[in-house]
Amino acid sequence: MPIRIAVYGLGSIGMLIAKNVIQRNELQLVAAFEIDPSKVGKDLGELLGLDEKLNLVVSNESNATEVLKKNDVDVVLHSTSSYLDKIYPQIVKSIEAGTDLISTSETLVNPWYRYPKLASEIDKRARERNVSILGAGINPGFIFDALPIFMTLVCTKVNSIKVVRSLDAAKRRYSFQKKYGLSLRIEEFKQKMERGEITAHVGYAESVDLIASALGVKLTKIVEDQEPIVAKEHMKTQYFDIAPGRISGVHGYGIGYNERKEFIKVELFAEVGREEFEEIAIEGAPTVKWKSSGTAGDIATAAVVVNLIPKVLEAKSGLLKITDILLPSAFLGLKRDKIS
Repeated sequence: MPIRIAVYGLGSIGMLIAKNVIQRNELQLVAAFEIDPSKVGKDLGELLGLDEKLNLVVSNESNATEVLKKNDVDVVLHSTSSYLDKIYPQIVKSIEAGTDLISTSETLVNPWYRYPKLASEIDKRARERNVSILGAGINPGFIFDALPIFMTLVCTKVNSIKVVRSLDAAKRRYSFQKKYGLSLRIEEFKQKMERGEITAHVGYAESVDLIASALGVKLTKIVEDQEPIVAKEHMKTQYFDIAPGRISGVHGYGIGYNERKEFIKVELFAEVGREEFEEIAIEGAPTVKWKSSGTAGDIATAAVVVNLIPKVLEAKSGLLKITDILLPSAFLGLKRDKIS
């Protein structure tokens, strides 16, 4: 029997997740939820731009628990907001229905860092209903934490870890460019960041803390910040015209200190026209370095969420971190029998 899936949130990432699910024979998409009234009541195939209807009508999220129970859903794939305090009621609906949940919410990747009380409450509820809740994605969830954690496996000693991700913001979708403040004046950028109208990247500190926890290192301090990058010449993307002196990108970072020493640093450059790559440098015994030519963030995020489905189904109940999961991988087929 295929695994019965619901998609919760039909923004850019949610749409990619839904398309990924319907392409898998091992998965069956049986429900979808949205808060946007323009999408509620429509056939999901129509929203996805498919040539045919899926005979699956998008439900309002207010009815999520009832719809999940009615459709006997196994796993909810959730993609709505970055912040746990905003999505907490949505997670509770899934738990009450007795379904596992995998979310792209950045703060859910390591919820005990920023929301310890909510994390404990979710963990308690999930254990009571014997379901698993996990936050995961490309960043955080992979590049800024899971990947460098795994790379330390070959080290007998780790002196420092540095992760750099460099993105060409012009190649990203409209919502990405908007939340990074492209074309804004510097003061306008700072005001919108303070009010939460734009966020740029979320989760630097969560990633730093997750790495330290996995390595058994107690950090004395974690700091994070984001600074605007200003255009020196006229720049243009598909969506924004950027005059000199306006925002062309963001430089953000999270740093974890062991005493006064910088032990972990994760750093993001998202700027129009910037070279795309990821680089991890682990100084220790031995020193390990790795560099990529860039990872397609949206596609990769959807892949992470879908590929984790069988791992979460096998996992213990409660609120989990990616470090609680059996070695993640793509799944090309499902195991039918447990090894005795």
